[in-house]
Amino acid sequence: MATAPAIQAQDYVIRDISLADFGRKEIEIAETEMPGLMALREEFGAAKPLKGARITGSLHMTIQTAVLIETLAELGADIRWASCNIFSTQDHAAAAIAARGIPVFAVKGETLEEYWDYVIRIFDWGDTTCNMILDDGGDATMFALWGARVEAGEELFTPGNEEEEIFVATLKRFLAERPGYLTETVKAIKGVSEETTTGVHRLYELAKKGKLPFPAINVNDSVTKSKFDNLYGCKESLVDAIRRATDVMLAGKVAVVAGFGDVGKGSAASLRNGGARVLVTEVDPICALQAAMEGYEVVTMEEAATRADIFVTATGNADVITVDHMRAMKNMAIVCNIGHFDSEIQIAGLNNMKWTEIKPQVDEVEFADGKKIIVLAKGRLVNLGCATGHPSFVMSSSFTNQVLAQIELWTKSGEYKNEVYVLPKHLDEKVAALHLDKLGVKLSKLTEKQAAYIGVSAEGPFKPDHYRY
Repeated sequence: MATAPAIQAQDYVIRDISLADFGRKEIEIAETEMPGLMALREEFGAAKPLKGARITGSLHMTIQTAVLIETLAELGADIRWASCNIFSTQDHAAAAIAARGIPVFAVKGETLEEYWDYVIRIFDWGDTTCNMILDDGGDATMFALWGARVEAGEELFTPGNEEEEIFVATLKRFLAERPGYLTETVKAIKGVSEETTTGVHRLYELAKKGKLPFPAINVNDSVTKSKFDNLYGCKESLVDAIRRATDVMLAGKVAVVAGFGDVGKGSAASLRNGGARVLVTEVDPICALQAAMEGYEVVTMEEAATRADIFVTATGNADVITVDHMRAMKNMAIVCNIGHFDSEIQIAGLNNMKWTEIKPQVDEVEFADGKKIIVLAKGRLVNLGCATGHPSFVMSSSFTNQVLAQIELWTKSGEYKNEVYVLPKHLDEKVAALHLDKLGVKLSKLTEKQAAYIGVSAEGPFKPDHYRY
């Protein structure tokens, strides 16, 4: 259940509109730390390149996201917004957006039923439809696509868990109430920009099967997203969340990070910087070798389960920590996820255990033998459930990519096929350049001779598309 009744008035659902002034003050502070977004407002504000765009947005409703939303609005877009995670909303941020008159449907601590109801609300544009999607994790995109596919005669999948049951029931209800609406919505959509590894994977799977009916831009694999948000963002926000939630001393503890991709690399560094002794689990030999050469001990989860005090999943996969793993853990071990969905940890397998809420998003789970573990954010994103997510500066980099992707798809829709793209290298470099002054960075300049010697323009791009950074 949500922790308190939500307020519903006009065209929004939020916790408390009286939080708007608090939210506005924090938004103004965040703007000073988000130079990329503010530069785009200055560059494109007069031209309004997103005029006519009706964006359905599904992304964590935080203070930083509020700056993104208002940037899209400044560039001419109409917007309806919900959070992509039941615990990630900052209620004062949602209130500030609602007070501005932008429809927003987001409450920290939503039920799953409320979550999917809010997805309906962001797709309900009355007599018209959305024509763009900005997504994080792919839930909004999947809702629209499944609706259109069912209306075209495709059989809906059989639910495999509670959330899928609620998704199916919500979709069926909406299709009965608004027959044909999601079909028209999908036809109208000019493109989707996707924020995360998980959502991007879904898009590539659709494209491979020929089931992607509009172009998509993979924002996640922009260098200025994955190598900054995923890496440096997690490096700061993971330990912040664990400390806020538990007040545990990290120094000397044994922590295990499952997965050593960009998120795992940042998470392992976060824990190491806090003084923890860090283990890593991996299935990919390249990532495992990277972890070993960074000085981490690479083990299996079966071995780590009995050794570690703190467990963090960062894989984007399912069943990474099983109930059997949790049974083997030390008493009062801390278990959390910074990947994406709650399926990384077998939370559903703990439903019959004794749960005691210590405080919001911090639960003590007791096994039949009396042993207990601490589960953070019920297995959902710990940095957003137990803290406030990544710092504004690194989110400016990610969200500048999102705005540029929306402009690309909206203004050049005829140039893109129904495939998944990444932003061109010159825009990736532009995003980075917009953030240098804030840090006092001064770039060196290639001479024409030097540029010719390495075969690039003196103005960039400086690296080929295959360069890994």
